[in-house]
Amino acid sequence: MSQTVIELTDSTFENEVLKSDVPVLVDFWATWCGPCRAVAPVVAELAQQYQGKLKVGKVDVDNNVRIATQYDIRSIPSLFIFKGGKVVQTIIGAVPKQQLATAVEGVLA
Repeated sequence: MSQTVIELTDSTFENEVLKSDVPVLVDFWATWCGPCRAVAPVVAELAQQYQGKLKVGKVDVDNNVRIATQYDIRSIPSLFIFKGGKVVQTIIGAVPKQQLATAVEGVLA
């Protein structure tokens, strides 16, 4: 994880995501997932680009089953954007940076 991307767990998710003052991009992923590894640098770039306006975190679905189940994660990578404690945007699969940036911009606007 980079310094701008935080590791989220079952125990930190509520405080870091649901109670966040700023929108949060959450990347649900797993170490064995090739597309997850492909999208990771893009997620890190967005964390840098929107630092201070957007919080970015990753949830390892193998180690945090409660959160993965709660949000019905069936495919990874799944990228959720939370605002005010609610999911406002969902992107499934490895997508180009521009598509993710557009989703983020829409939430920040």
